[in-house]
Amino acid sequence: MPNIENLKKRAKSLVKQHRDRYWPVAAKLRETVPRFADLSDREIMAAAFTLSDAHEVVAQEAGYKDWAKATKTLKSMPKTRQRAKDQPPPRLCITYPQLFVADVKRSAEFYEQKLGFSIQYLYGEPPFYALVARNGVGLNLRHVDVPLIDPSLRERESLLAAAIVVDGVKELFLEFKRRGVAFAQALKLQPWDATDFIVRDLDGNLICFASPVSDNDRQWSKTPPQER
Repeated sequence: MPNIENLKKRAKSLVKQHRDRYWPVAAKLRETVPRFADLSDREIMAAAFTLSDAHEVVAQEAGYKDWAKATKTLKSMPKTRQRAKDQPPPRLCITYPQLFVADVKRSAEFYEQKLGFSIQYLYGEPPFYALVARNGVGLNLRHVDVPLIDPSLRERESLLAAAIVVDGVKELFLEFKRRGVAFAQALKLQPWDATDFIVRDLDGNLICFASPVSDNDRQWSKTPPQER
């Protein structure tokens, strides 16, 4: 349950992020501040953004019509402290691996066109950060000027950038094969009861797609490659 002090702190944080030109905040402001609706990221970051503006944004995020409604409602609530034992334990929800790439826009288009992901956002001009997602699975793309991992070591040791669990890994492999995707490893039945394949992206990042083993997978492994 939000409280006034938490909302005030969040509002101040938004103002600071805008002032410090933290680009990811631009998308949030575009959605919640009417006068920013048709502006680019650069225009939003250059525009005035006051603490009063931030109050309205955090109020809407908390589910209130505006700041006045939020303060009125929250101030009228009794100040009770729920015992820790009554609170549910923290729960991890999702993870977004971060891949390091030389050209964020080009990389995002690869994931969109070759791997069927959709581009959720591109930040910066030119983009230095992006999120691509498919079926709720997201990958962050971060620009770097030079590779952070020795390419020869990555290939030799098969150092994965991400491992994604899939329902229907064989069908996904065939989909990627039709799209002309480069595989670091073709579909393979592993001794640890998983069927997987590994994709190599434009920057050499290795992405593993895997499913728990099934009888169909075992049959697939016995089929000659030319008949698949």
